[in-house]
Amino acid sequence: MTALRFEILVRCRSSRARAGRVETLHGSFDTPAFMPVGTKASVKGLTPAQVRGTGTQILLNNAWHLLLRPGDGLIARRGGSHAFMRWDGPILTDSGGYQAFSLADRSTLDEDGVLFRSIVDGALIRLSPERSIEIQRNLGADIIMAFDDCPPALPAAADGDPDPMASIGRPVGSIRDAPPLTGAGTPPRWRGGRRGGRAPRNRAEYAQRLRDAHDRTVRWLARCVAAHRSADRQALFGIVQGGTDLALREEAASVVTTRFDLPGYAIGGVAVGEGPAQIRSVVAFTAPRLPDDRPRYLMGVGYERDIVAAVRAGVDMFDCVLPTRNGRNAYAFTQTGRLHLRNAAHAEDDRPIESGCDCEACAGGFSRAYLRHLFQADEMLGPTLVSIHNVRHFQRLMLDIRRAIRDDGWSCFARRWPVAGLPAAEAS
Repeated sequence: MTALRFEILVRCRSSRARAGRVETLHGSFDTPAFMPVGTKASVKGLTPAQVRGTGTQILLNNAWHLLLRPGDGLIARRGGSHAFMRWDGPILTDSGGYQAFSLADRSTLDEDGVLFRSIVDGALIRLSPERSIEIQRNLGADIIMAFDDCPPALPAAADGDPDPMASIGRPVGSIRDAPPLTGAGTPPRWRGGRRGGRAPRNRAEYAQRLRDAHDRTVRWLARCVAAHRSADRQALFGIVQGGTDLALREEAASVVTTRFDLPGYAIGGVAVGEGPAQIRSVVAFTAPRLPDDRPRYLMGVGYERDIVAAVRAGVDMFDCVLPTRNGRNAYAFTQTGRLHLRNAAHAEDDRPIESGCDCEACAGGFSRAYLRHLFQADEMLGPTLVSIHNVRHFQRLMLDIRRAIRDDGWSCFARRWPVAGLPAAEAS
């Protein structure tokens, strides 16, 4: 078989949503799909069997982190990430391009790539499009991502605020909360960020940075395609940039998808500081402009309402650190909202996290009172159980989304998942 095959099985009658299946050399996964993040070849705190038990079919690894430790060569000598971490299902690897954004205070951008200072030992490491492809080839992932230039967002605007420039100076709060990119290849005004720099002063500065990122992403994609010598085993996805500039998003989608015939395409550069309304607007505009017969991947998203809105716009794949990051900090996701299990209100609460949930924590009879005790006592079992619940929560969400697509049952879905915030007009 080829490295990747995608089949659309059902199309929603009332939206652009579709349910399908992706086949890879390491098995298949149903779409829309949520990928838990195993950044360093580990979904934090969980064994592969526990991850599989949540209904997870595909994981994400991060090429940059695995380059630093233990090294892509070491992993290659042990059969790749699948054998190394004992996961027999599909794996997608992020290219390391996002780290140029999130670790801006430790990197320098130029046309050749990014020069990083290692967070492990301070060594200087050059990551180029060619090196990123080589690392991902060594890791043996089923789906690999092109090395891209992820631009910063304007500070997040409040929902309903038509002018994102009006929100400059407000705190940035997003799924991928990080400072703007910095480096020699970037105008000095963009250096720094929330950790010591400033936001763009005007639309012209923002527009120029978006243009630079788009152009560089396209040039780097051409280099990735040229360096990709394992197309029979690994599916390379291209990435569409453009920030919140819809005209540039349209151009980027056209250029990337017509110039490069790839097995799949991703929407990048969202959830990097925008408000929820901006994220939904960009995704709703961009997703239909990607090829209908290829998987569409929204990188780094996210919360339930963002996932549902993106699915209805035609997106097929998602990833986010939210389930395990929140689980380690005693936050549990439910269909009505998050619980903080450290709160005293749960000290004598014998209910499970969520009635009707079939995860190991809830179906196993572990009470909120017990889980709170585990966190108060710094017992490792607490983060593990809540992480299992949270990952299962998102997989249950995807199951119900796929059911809503098949049955056009969004009104029932909205009643079951109030946290998804599906407007009544859309659910009816």
